[in-house]
Amino acid sequence: MSNPIADPGHGHSPAAWTAVIIMLVGAAIGTTAFFLDVPWLVWSAVVLMVIGLIAGWVVSKAGYGINGPKYAPKEH
Repeated sequence: MSNPIADPGHGHSPAAWTAVIIMLVGAAIGTTAFFLDVPWLVWSAVVLMVIGLIAGWVVSKAGYGINGPKYAPKEH
């Protein structure tokens, strides 16, 4: 085994973390609103999750994605 398998990254980038954090906040708000029976807030949380997806894509296109020029992976 002279050639170790390269780490594919698994989304450890600022773009991925931005998307995931925004979407987790949206999921938490949506779950709470669903439990409390507040339909408008559930749909607002769905919109927030879509915004998180778009924000991750924008940050990735700005160069902070896994293969972006502004991304510097940390050594483990």
